Amino acid sequence: MPQPRAPHRIAVVAPSPVSMFNLAIPEMLFGKVEVAGLPGYEVVICAAEPGPVPTSGGLDLYVRHGLDAVREADTVLVAGTGEPFEPEPRIVTAVREAADAGKRIASLCTGAFQLAEAGLLHGRRATTYWAHAEELRRRYPHVDLRGDVLYVQDGPYVTSSGYAAGIDLCLHIIRTDYGAAVANEVARRALVAPVRPGGQTQFTQTPLPPERGNACADTRGWAMRNLDKPLTLTDLARHAGVSVRTLTRRFRAESGVSPLQWLLHQRIERAKELLETTALPMDQVARACGLGTADSLRGHLVRRTGLTPSGYRAQFSRLATTGAAGTGATGVTSSVA
Repeated sequence: MPQPRAPHRIAVVAPSPVSMFNLAIPEMLFGKVEVAGLPGYEVVICAAEPGPVPTSGGLDLYVRHGLDAVREADTVLVAGTGEPFEPEPRIVTAVREAADAGKRIASLCTGAFQLAEAGLLHGRRATTYWAHAEELRRRYPHVDLRGDVLYVQDGPYVTSSGYAAGIDLCLHIIRTDYGAAVANEVARRALVAPVRPGGQTQFTQTPLPPERGNACADTRGWAMRNLDKPLTLTDLARHAGVSVRTLTRRFRAESGVSPLQWLLHQRIERAKELLETTALPMDQVARACGLGTADSLRGHLVRRTGLTPSGYRAQFSRLATTGAAGTGATGVTSSVA
């Protein structure tokens, strides 16, 4: 009888004074993923010194685990700190040893300074909170700093910019480990934006900015449920009960892009999800996500990812590991309270 699969272990390192928001993100997202009824991740928060850890908000959090958790983890994620210019030597050493052991290393916000101090980002693409980007560039000139992305992965190292971009980084990791269907479901249940590309060279694009309102939320939800239909601006405006001009103005104010740009982004994301989780022929994938034909699907996907649909499926398909059928079943479920 096969042994139950062990969950992927993630050690979240809390430098002092740590960002409480950074610590909440991994628990909210990783902690609720299930695979075949079993936890997909085991999340442990640790610090250089177990016990009370000051936060950037003036409170103390009690952290039970020390840096031994880093040695036992599969992925190490360093949270942001209110004092990024003073990396904790014990954390730097632990992160460097984890990298030498072949673990995936990630940082949220100003946690990138710890990775840079450990020498992990030398000659690699990385990002951090925009307000401290120039200081990171000054202190670590050999880092290929990308200041205009949500997150970036270079080899086994993943860094995010500030605040909500940490959500995007965690969803990216979930997608890498378990596929787009799981990551998008986690996003839907957590009421955050779906998986957004962050800026990796092989998937370069302008990511959707965070949504800044909800006047068009019902229409966005309706459009997501009807991506297989040939939706037009008039259709979207009719659903919203406003003119096309008003819809366009509100949509851009809330989403940062035009309604049709947003719609195309969602169609391509749906196509990627179907390519990962089903064996549907390309023309059926194209119709299911509203891109029309296999040629249209190919053109959009190549522009967005640099891969043809068949190439994307070959690289990211989850069928071999999940036993999914062409109906779209992934054998993976997720839930977020």
